[in-house]
Amino acid sequence: MSVVIYHNPRCSKSRATLALIQEEGIKPEIIEYLEASPSASEMDAILNKLGMEPADLMRTGEDEYKEHIQGKDLNRAEAIALMVKYPRMIERPVVVNGDKAAVGRPPESVLAIL
Repeated sequence: MSVVIYHNPRCSKSRATLALIQEEGIKPEIIEYLEASPSASEMDAILNKLGMEPADLMRTGEDEYKEHIQGKDLNRAEAIALMVKYPRMIERPVVVNGDKAAVGRPPESVLAIL
């Protein structure tokens, strides 16, 4: 299985997580998710691997969150659809390795799945 990082190169935590993975001798597939948002089914699979619900992986300070999510009673599919449409709301970075995933906050948290 290859390691995949959903990466935002402008984010210091994302850059640090990528560097940590590379220091482990791993060449991950890098997906700049702001440019190539995961599909709804991919996002659902990522959340399942993380053991999270959509709200657990959302950046609540983003304007998109405040406009489209905050205060609304959304089901899982609706929340995922909004995450796909507005990927800035997705917490970063997310690293996937086979059937496991971790959020790189702090970056060292991904070591457990490598």
